[in-house]
Amino acid sequence: MADSHHPRRISEILDGIATARRKTVSVQDVLEAFGDRAFGALLFVFAGPVALPMPPGVSAILGAPLLFIAAQLMVGRRTLWLPKVVVERTMTRTDFAALMEKLSPYLTWLERRLKPRFTFLYNPWLDRLTGLICLVLAVIVFLPIPFGNMLPALAIAAFGLGVAERDGVMGLFGGVAAAVSILVLAVLSKAIIAGITAFVVTLLKMF
Repeated sequence: MADSHHPRRISEILDGIATARRKTVSVQDVLEAFGDRAFGALLFVFAGPVALPMPPGVSAILGAPLLFIAAQLMVGRRTLWLPKVVVERTMTRTDFAALMEKLSPYLTWLERRLKPRFTFLYNPWLDRLTGLICLVLAVIVFLPIPFGNMLPALAIAAFGLGVAERDGVMGLFGGVAAAVSILVLAVLSKAIIAGITAFVVTLLKMF
């Protein structure tokens, strides 16, 4: 999706946004900062924080842009477009900086290990498959499922870094994390349904 030579790391770009003299940071600011690396970088930027312990409601805020980004990666768009209602979303620069401070140690550690490899995994067809998987995961992230969005968010973040840095190892990790997260969600869903059913049956027996 992007050129394999990147003069600036994702962490450096995010730090530049977080330390700029501005009161608020919008999605448009982040989109413009990444340019042609927007697909992979923004998948990571919006999914990464959700993979960490965050206050309730954060996944709903960050999940909406993920839906649009993943859908466009799936259909093969070369230039990312986000609706006005999404790009105009803002948070205070202080909140953005605090968010990036939590994310930065993990990102910095990963960036020291990222490099272009297994680049055959990045072609128009596999990019679309990645987009489809990320779209399914983004729907899960967007839904208010207690403790059910951290693993899918981790998978999306891994896919995003893989696309941005053309690192096939990171992409493969994203695939494994995606499979595990869907399996865990399936088990949780069965447990939740079984629990509700047992509760209803118990109530009915009481009357």
